[in-house]
Amino acid sequence: MDTEIVKIMIAFMVLINPFSALTLFLDSTKGYSMTDRRRFARISSLTVFITITFFTVAGEGLLRVLGISVGSFQVAGGVLVFLIAINMMNGDGNPAKPDQENVDFDDSVESIGSTAAAVVPLAIPMMVGPGGISTVIIYSAQVTSWHQRLAIIIAGLLISIFCYLALMAAGRLSRFLGDTGLNIISRIMGMLLAAVAIEILVSGIRTIFPGLV
Repeated sequence: MDTEIVKIMIAFMVLINPFSALTLFLDSTKGYSMTDRRRFARISSLTVFITITFFTVAGEGLLRVLGISVGSFQVAGGVLVFLIAINMMNGDGNPAKPDQENVDFDDSVESIGSTAAAVVPLAIPMMVGPGGISTVIIYSAQVTSWHQRLAIIIAGLLISIFCYLALMAAGRLSRFLGDTGLNIISRIMGMLLAAVAIEILVSGIRTIFPGLV
């Protein structure tokens, strides 16, 4: 169970990557009091956890309703995640997430103290984008017991707590890491993500073509 949680956490960490949302958080909460910033970070992190939990519980059923096999979704998800990883290693960021420079804060934040942008665009899709949701569905579709499903939810909870801590330390982290540090982290995350993508892709191929094993 512990090994499984760690494995899932690594996959979530490289996909959600709260470090990529630091600038957006700082811009969204400019002029906010510390209390409002805490509430903003709390809502955003809670949204991440709720999204992971929802697709962990409902993901497999969603595939059945749409008539999509687990193997096919694994292959498609693996390809998507691998393309994201390639972009991250090239220093281009996650193509499945919005460019922070193109986010219009006037539309998402009505006034000082508003937490509207904590859900969209900060939590979704900046932290939990298509790649993250696909990975949650893939892992949830592979489980055979509620103990394993609980492991995914626990991993989601731990990642959400990490997101909250990272957002609350956004100012210090941005000053400490700088653009160069954040770029290096993104490239390292991309390498780890590529390994996760290959594992998902191979698992999907084995599911579709069991005779290859």
